[in-house]
Amino acid sequence: MIGAELTSRERVMRLFNSEEIDRPPCFSGMGNVTTEGLKKFGYKFAELHSDAKMMSDTAASSHRIFGFECGIVPFDLCVEAEALGCEINVYAHVEDILYPTIKKKLINNEDEMEISIPAGLQMRGRVPLVSETIGLLKKDIGDEVVVGTYVLGPFTLAGQIMELNDLLKLSFKKPDKVGKLLGLLSDAIIVIANQYEKAGADYITVREMGATSDVLSPRLFKNLILPYLKKIFEKLSIPSVIHICGKTNDIVTFMVETGATAISVDQKNDVVQTRQILGKDTLIFGNYDPYNVLVAGAPELVRETIKKCMDDSVSAIWPGCDVWPTVPPENFNAMMDEVKKYRS
Repeated sequence: MIGAELTSRERVMRLFNSEEIDRPPCFSGMGNVTTEGLKKFGYKFAELHSDAKMMSDTAASSHRIFGFECGIVPFDLCVEAEALGCEINVYAHVEDILYPTIKKKLINNEDEMEISIPAGLQMRGRVPLVSETIGLLKKDIGDEVVVGTYVLGPFTLAGQIMELNDLLKLSFKKPDKVGKLLGLLSDAIIVIANQYEKAGADYITVREMGATSDVLSPRLFKNLILPYLKKIFEKLSIPSVIHICGKTNDIVTFMVETGATAISVDQKNDVVQTRQILGKDTLIFGNYDPYNVLVAGAPELVRETIKKCMDDSVSAIWPGCDVWPTVPPENFNAMMDEVKKYRS
């Protein structure tokens, strides 16, 4: 039995080590900056992506304001693509919440898929900035909570550096050609992930959202995506999570086969079925809807949803994707309160 109440950091690290904990932790491996955090410092959302201190401050604020049990950077999905040579738009002069997007692709047609990975990738684009931010976060809140980061999975990254529709078509028509690209991108992801490890990250999430079984068949996932995910997780030395969007019940066994410490599933996944398939010892993180419940729902819906997640035997309360910044404070507080008072 657990004696004194665990700290947030102890709780998550014990979970990753498959040790006994007092309750499921409530944390994430994806972005969770909030407008409340922005208001606390007077920062604009567009400024965060290119300033380590601002990024660290706002990443820590979700813990400081609401008791969220982690700090996560970066906040956008363009870091790897930018380091590889894509041009991005951070919408610097826009007041609203707009996430950076790819402005200029690296690959514009099938003939351009024979790319090479730039030397010194860990020092290109904003990779050094994210690494610096991880270090700042560790100094700020690292004694209290875990500090995490994420990278894109190879298929999702391929969908960033080239047109996604082209990638999907070629995955069916020319899987060998796509596989060669995924192999190169896996090498790039390993370089960046290892850099984040050196910076002090406690755990890392590989976000392979684009490889959802809503789009790709389980067979294609197994043959085309899984080998490269295995390649990445073999090179990680800290706790790791594989996140895939959509109704992933048909591929959860493959998600475990990647070698990740835990799997992350979104609100479309039938967690009860997933638990039955994978057994009691697999770490399953999920699976509330971070927008329709946490942002757009009432506090009562938040509480009902979070309690159901825990009743359905998730190992940790974890969002189906990034938490949208405009989450109402009363909803965030309701989520944290429901988790803290829960006893199975």
